[in-house]
Amino acid sequence: MPDCCQSCMARIPYATLIATLMCLLGVGIFCGTMYRGASLTVIMMDQVFHLRLIWIEAVQMIFVIIAAGMAALGFMILFVGFLATGATRYKVYRAWRSRVGGRISCAVLMGITYLLNFVWTLILCFLVVVTFIYTMFWNMCSSVEHSLSCIDLTQFHFMFPPNTKLEDMKVCEKYEIKAFCKDGVENAEVMFILATLSTLLVILSLVHYLMCLSANYAHIRDHEKFQELQEIQNLNELEYSATSKDRF
Repeated sequence: MPDCCQSCMARIPYATLIATLMCLLGVGIFCGTMYRGASLTVIMMDQVFHLRLIWIEAVQMIFVIIAAGMAALGFMILFVGFLATGATRYKVYRAWRSRVGGRISCAVLMGITYLLNFVWTLILCFLVVVTFIYTMFWNMCSSVEHSLSCIDLTQFHFMFPPNTKLEDMKVCEKYEIKAFCKDGVENAEVMFILATLSTLLVILSLVHYLMCLSANYAHIRDHEKFQELQEIQNLNELEYSATSKDRF
């Protein structure tokens, strides 16, 4: 039983497994917090500025697609990691075609992961800008609580539709200030901060995936060389046994 457990433990790609857990955790937090943050933004824009952001629903659906796609990619890389680890590699990649297929699959997954790393870096930059804007909103809300004045958002006119009036960009009523500050900005700010941190975790997992896939590619390539040496050794042993029989 200990030998069986040790053999099973030797077949587990721990590095790829850790990267997969990091990726799933980061993507889960990102999609959940962004979905909630987008919902809070929609409610705030509707109650305070009377603007209906219909396109936010499409963005929320994109979050669901991102979660499903990243989960599928993580499990595919984990599956390749299991095939290229321990004694499983010697059984799966014994034939020439299987070794070529394994190297191609690792190369394709490395290319996809590399492109996704750029995409998530762009998402991180976008979230940093959004978090910075909401932080400024938060500071404006804190200053308004002490001065009891209006919140002037005219400097953020680029966030509003082109035909929005300047007076509509000011929040003066108490219920509007509460809906903007307490119900909207304060809760959404926390969501976007968590989304930014989770994006960093996803980028770290993708870098970890690249290292694991590179190592698996090298293992499969070296296994091909080992297989060729093994075949040469077997041929030499057959020739030696044949010549020894001829002598006697």
